[in-house]
Amino acid sequence: MPILQLPDHLINQIAAGEVVERPASVVKELVENSLDAGASDLQIDIVAGGQKLMRIRDNGAGIERDQLALALSRHATSKISSLDDLEAVASLGFRGEALPSIASVARLSLCSRTAGADAAWLVEANGGTLSAPRPAAHPPGTTVEVHDLFYNTPARRRFLRTERTEFGHIEKWVRRLSLSRPDVAFTMTHNRRTVLHLAAAATAAERLQRIARICGDGFAEQAVFLEHETEGIALTGWLGLPTFNRSQPDMQYWFVNGRSISDRTLSHAVRHAYRDVLFHGRFPAYVLGITMDPAAVDANAHPAKHEVRFRDGRRVHGVVSQAVEVALADTRPGGHAVAPASILRRDSFTQGAMPLAAAHQPGSGAVRESLAAYRALSSAAPAAAPDRHGEQDEIPPLGFAVAQIGGVYILAENAQGLVVVDMHAAHERILYEKLKVGYDDQSVVRQPMLVPATIAVAQSEADLVEQSSDVLEKLGMVVDRAGPASLVIREMPALLKGADAESLLRDILSDLSQAGQSSRVENACHDLLATMACHHSVRANRLLTIDEMNALLREMEGTERADQCNHGRPTWTAITMAELDRLFLRGR
Repeated sequence: MPILQLPDHLINQIAAGEVVERPASVVKELVENSLDAGASDLQIDIVAGGQKLMRIRDNGAGIERDQLALALSRHATSKISSLDDLEAVASLGFRGEALPSIASVARLSLCSRTAGADAAWLVEANGGTLSAPRPAAHPPGTTVEVHDLFYNTPARRRFLRTERTEFGHIEKWVRRLSLSRPDVAFTMTHNRRTVLHLAAAATAAERLQRIARICGDGFAEQAVFLEHETEGIALTGWLGLPTFNRSQPDMQYWFVNGRSISDRTLSHAVRHAYRDVLFHGRFPAYVLGITMDPAAVDANAHPAKHEVRFRDGRRVHGVVSQAVEVALADTRPGGHAVAPASILRRDSFTQGAMPLAAAHQPGSGAVRESLAAYRALSSAAPAAAPDRHGEQDEIPPLGFAVAQIGGVYILAENAQGLVVVDMHAAHERILYEKLKVGYDDQSVVRQPMLVPATIAVAQSEADLVEQSSDVLEKLGMVVDRAGPASLVIREMPALLKGADAESLLRDILSDLSQAGQSSRVENACHDLLATMACHHSVRANRLLTIDEMNALLREMEGTERADQCNHGRPTWTAITMAELDRLFLRGR
């Protein structure tokens, strides 16, 4: 075929293949346009999963009459005008492709009115033909209606799923966008039935309420607020406590300068921060946003703007990982306002489980006596943590021990009610954190390998080793290049002697290529320290004295991440007096 200039309508349909994947893509693009226009209230109406109708109405700035046709032309936008603007994009949209691409595969109408205009104006696009603007009744703002998506491209229409599935994708994106902009009200209907109504959230309590609507009450009740700013990067959001975890990464939301994205660097940073507090095979839940210089973020890295690229990914990774790790370090008794709680089942108490010699029946008077006795012994108890609250009459978060059940659990009473502690899991965490401090305070000790290991790699991996030799040395590994696609491992961390050097290096190279840095050596060393802590912690069926139990409780209160053991299991749980009363039907 001879070379031909493609017609504009076909060009738009080709572009629609990247921009318009399904109805959810249309809704996402139109809602982002409304947010860029300064809207504070959005009405989203969907019919038949978006295949018949998608209507987005906002109260934003609106579009002038003489610019309506321009808004539906290719590569026309009000958001950038030069290369400098493109390299520092602060808006959600910037390519000028969404509206003409959508109009090329659907019947589209655009009605808009600016704040100072006497009337609204309406234009319609059908099959590449644009009508002349005509007056219409409309409040200040813009409404975009998209009818019969893919009516003129039946091959693409056949790839659409059921009405329920397509609406599920729309709802997912609207929920994500509502998390990124809590200051905007969202209302969404499907087949004339309201399925989502979110008022604008101004205060912290209202923002948390919106998160509860999107992520569920369970997440909101077990989430802590994170706010951290350093090196020009501001990180804010909500972290789910380790006790609130998922079987898959389906509740992980990232927003970069308000843009909802998926990014491997950011996901890896959070996963690294949760490494010591989650059960294997489980995933954390979080809603986090980064605000930074737009010039340091390339928003033009993905056709549908689902991904971004950072100019300094290592720095971003380090800031995020450190901030999340510091926040999780305070997951200990009394550390966060939110604490794990569960109701003990009645079948947890079996006959003969509580040793009679250790059984006590404390009331508030007994707790006061324990507090007085503990103060009297505090000067002679080296394991006891200092009173962080400064009030002599305040009961510690875990209270005071009163019994030991089955040689495994410690029963304690605090100001709220009953506390049950898994003594092995708690002691394991305490020892592990002490071992980590000793390891982290010293530089990694390297040990030459008796027989250097030679491994074959891809040439790109060998190049990566040469570029990252300083990183590898910090990790305690000395690796030389022996050829275009060959490496020699000469030194390893002394703590990892006997480990599979080849597998460790390949894992490190995988991390370096993906996230720009690796924590494999640190994780492997920490795994060994965790094993040491597990083997040396107090075992089941060991009877402890009341003083020993209290000393363990005080150390828990002063130990980072003490809410869970090294394997992610909870170390303690609590049940309030009100919950106990409900169990026994008191007050009814």
